[in-house]
Amino acid sequence: MIRKIIHIDQEKCNGCGACANACHEGAIEMVNGKAVLTNEHYCDGLGDCLPACPTGAIRFEEREAPAYNEAAVQAAKMKKHGISAAAGCPGSRAQLLSRAPAQPATPLNQPESQLRQWPVQIKLAPVNAPYFEGANILVAADCTAYAYANFHQKFIRGRIVLVGCPKLDEGDYTEKLTRIFSENNIKSLTIVRMEVPCCGGLERAAKNALQASGKFIPWQVETISVDGRILE
Repeated sequence: MIRKIIHIDQEKCNGCGACANACHEGAIEMVNGKAVLTNEHYCDGLGDCLPACPTGAIRFEEREAPAYNEAAVQAAKMKKHGISAAAGCPGSRAQLLSRAPAQPATPLNQPESQLRQWPVQIKLAPVNAPYFEGANILVAADCTAYAYANFHQKFIRGRIVLVGCPKLDEGDYTEKLTRIFSENNIKSLTIVRMEVPCCGGLERAAKNALQASGKFIPWQVETISVDGRILE
């Protein structure tokens, strides 16, 4: 298929590795001291690697390339971290996680909510709201707040929260998020998802919306394991 994909100029590449670190999908690897697009089907065409390159060696091109394969990307990430692909959606698979005994809360260590706004569901959120102006946006799969213990301090603090589950909600979030990104002055976007493949729909919708908005908004993806760890 003909699609937009990155091209790396080997003459301009200085081998710093910044693009490989910036590529959330693992499409770029360092080979013999140079950045190489080794997995074309991992490249989603969003170009997060472009601003990371200090020499301008990376650009977009439209050419024949295999389609972006979200499932392959997630499988590679799970293999890298030694996680079985059979884990399934944490919202639909019964499992008991082993935890150390919790310490009783006291007035001195009682955590405080960092939530700054309602509603938080993507489907219910207004497109234009005062709190979107100059906001750092958090788009999170709703399971993540249950899986990651320090979710408020790590992710909600200082951000406007939009949550959803593509497996439960009807339709796609792309159109709603596109309008929010394009019609408001958004400073940054953080996407927090679970490690399981079904969460790819949320990440994909947020990325597609960012691209469709026509704006350059700094973004990052954080992935939470089913036992509550942040995966690198």
